[in-house]
Amino acid sequence: MSLIYGINPVLEALRGMPGSVEAVYAAADSRDMRGGRDDRDGRSGGRRGSSPLTEVLALCREGGVRVEMVSRKELEDLSHGGVHQGVAARLRAPDYADFADLAEEAKAAGPNGLLLLLDGIEDPHNLGALCRSASALGAQGVIIGKDRAAGITPAAVKASAGALPLFKVARVTNLTRTMNELKDMGFWSVAADMSGDRPPEAVDMTTPTLLVIGSEGKGIRRMLLEHCDFKVRIPMVGPISSLNASVAGAILLAEAARQRRSRGK
Repeated sequence: MSLIYGINPVLEALRGMPGSVEAVYAAADSRDMRGGRDDRDGRSGGRRGSSPLTEVLALCREGGVRVEMVSRKELEDLSHGGVHQGVAARLRAPDYADFADLAEEAKAAGPNGLLLLLDGIEDPHNLGALCRSASALGAQGVIIGKDRAAGITPAAVKASAGALPLFKVARVTNLTRTMNELKDMGFWSVAADMSGDRPPEAVDMTTPTLLVIGSEGKGIRRMLLEHCDFKVRIPMVGPISSLNASVAGAILLAEAARQRRSRGK
């Protein structure tokens, strides 16, 4: 069972892909939840501008999603003590995207083709944050390895604040082979690595681009790094010498988005 909790993650899942939500659990002692449940004509059932909790119920009614009223103790148990804000949702088992389909979609985007390849990201919170950034900044999807890497877990879904059920993640057996396939399709690979010889802005990302981010501790594996077209180093001016993987990925994604906006001016 994949469970997300908190107002924003649940709302985003219900707004973007209600079919992925099997059930919503709401705190029975919430005034907004009781009001939304009892309001059958929908006049105060909650849309944007009303309370977030009543909007949850309105979206459940529209999408035919079952709502179960539970105690706050039950919600605390479901969320393992996390901040649930009176609501949680159970998601259907995640479907990973087919790599070939994802690659074709990115290729069809032409110069706006943008994919993120993650090498050994083991922290599901980093995976979720990277997927949210990739979705927000124009990427068509994320590629992860099948071994020694975090997958789409409840923790990753929670960290994505609801973005993961709406975003494409493909799992592959061999990341190096996958990169080379994408390069044969016209993608240029850009790796974030401390050995990089240039800053991100020195690489043209207005063509189909594959951004590569390494693991939290070891970075990008040597064989994969050797196949990358460009290696970029994010300039650091303070005493800290490295960045969290999700932060480094967000910086590269933001630079790609900036360059593409500039191209369109």
